[in-house]
Amino acid sequence: MLLELNVENLLLIERARLRLSPGLNVLTGETGAGKTVLAHALDLLLGGRGTAPGRRGRPGIVRPGASEAYVEGIFRLSDPLRAELAERLPAGADEIVLARRVGADGRTRAYLCGRSATVAELRDLGARLVSFYGQHEHRKLTLAGAQLQILDDLCGADHAARRRACAEAYRRTVRLSAELEDLRELAGARERELDLLDHELGEIDGAAPDESEHGRLLAARERLRRLDALCSATGCTVQALAPDSAEDPGAVALLAGAASRLDGVAGVDARLDALAGRLHALVVESHDLAGELRDYGEGLAGEDGSLQDVEERLAATERLIRKHGGSIAAVLDYAARARARREELAGAEVALAQTAERLAAGRAELQEHTVALRRARERAAPRLARAVREQLTALAMAEADFEVSLSSCPPGPSGGDCVELLIAPNPGVPAGPLREIASGGELSRTMLAVIAASAGDGPAEDADAAAERATLVFDEIDAGIGGHAARAVGERLRKLGETRQVLCITHLPQIASLGARHFSVVKDTSADLTLATVVELGEGEVVSELVRMLGAEDGDTAARRHARDLRRAA
Repeated sequence: MLLELNVENLLLIERARLRLSPGLNVLTGETGAGKTVLAHALDLLLGGRGTAPGRRGRPGIVRPGASEAYVEGIFRLSDPLRAELAERLPAGADEIVLARRVGADGRTRAYLCGRSATVAELRDLGARLVSFYGQHEHRKLTLAGAQLQILDDLCGADHAARRRACAEAYRRTVRLSAELEDLRELAGARERELDLLDHELGEIDGAAPDESEHGRLLAARERLRRLDALCSATGCTVQALAPDSAEDPGAVALLAGAASRLDGVAGVDARLDALAGRLHALVVESHDLAGELRDYGEGLAGEDGSLQDVEERLAATERLIRKHGGSIAAVLDYAARARARREELAGAEVALAQTAERLAAGRAELQEHTVALRRARERAAPRLARAVREQLTALAMAEADFEVSLSSCPPGPSGGDCVELLIAPNPGVPAGPLREIASGGELSRTMLAVIAASAGDGPAEDADAAAERATLVFDEIDAGIGGHAARAVGERLRKLGETRQVLCITHLPQIASLGARHFSVVKDTSADLTLATVVELGEGEVVSELVRMLGAEDGDTAARRHARDLRRAA
């Protein structure tokens, strides 16, 4: 139950405190005085958007001149909910405080018992504490999805679990259907793609590209392209060191002659002996060098045809590099992916059969849930229709007929049923779809009848069960009605108030007169900045407010007498 609602700097309201009672609480005021601001305050507590009504995407919710708006709701908890929230509540707490701050820049912060919370937490908890019905809520009755949900709400927790399972089974069948379609498309192009992959992998495997080999081949190609220059340089060097002609002694012979001359003075000077030793070493090294250069030159002569082999090998590798990514590493990576794709394609037939089997099982499960949901709805539909007809009788629509029509439709997340709420407001007229037949006032009363029938307004088994029922908030449910119908709506709201806390924002004195507690919103436009205040009315003030709602002046004795009669009749 909502014990107290505090509002600060929210649009027209600078500060307001509403201490609510059990039963029917009513909130009245002139049009535009700011009653809907309080409805918006409650919406904020339920995790609603921190923007002003009708101002899409603009902050505008904070009262001009203030840095932030603040909304706080204090709720009495039932034992089950208290146990569930024990970790977030002070020890022994019987109440829970939800709060929301909205900065002038539109940023919001949420609180649970003084501690930071997420808006999602506020929304989840708020939905269990308050059921909010806005000004245009009755229009939802014309939506097929809302009508199905109304019927499902009457079917119990097991039905709700079955519907969640049905939604999961439906999502699974949609996913498997898409997978199966992809696999069938894959099967059609599978052979062509396999041929291409086999050809490309054959090229790569045949060339067997290797990073280190590629480097060696590039170096070999450069050497072989300059083979003539290498042969010429080698031959000239050999001739300089050890020529074939005896007429030209060459560098080796000259070095040997020089060394023999030093041998003639060996042992005379140690320093010269050391130099002679170096010269002898140079003679040996030059002789060996001449022999190796001669062998190298002879080897070059046998490589005349190898350049073509190297060029062909490099051409095959570089063609793959250009084709598959610009490097040997890219070629090898493509080959790995191609092999994986080939394995995937090779197993496509198996995957196709397995997916088809899973899809068949999923559709069978979906059908099972669909049948079970339909049976539960078929049992609940007459109960809902009967309960709504009883409520309509109490709402001055005693001659109205109400039916719940079930028909089959393609299976979806909520099963395979379409629900149509049918009404015949007047006798002798066949019942037709609610969205086509009911007037605005009839829709409002039908919505209240449905709420009373499906939400349960009978006596709770114990105090905790009553406390567990969410507070009902109605923002101008009286739209489009008046006269005896308005009184009937008020009586139904008061009846709901016997087992549920009800807060009703209303323009009708017939409804306002039945409130156990009455609040009024008054707008003051005398200052530069319009100010709306909320006050709780005593009995005499209630009568005066009813006179105003009747459209009479405060001193109108007939209107005042009528207002007192309304209160006495309550």
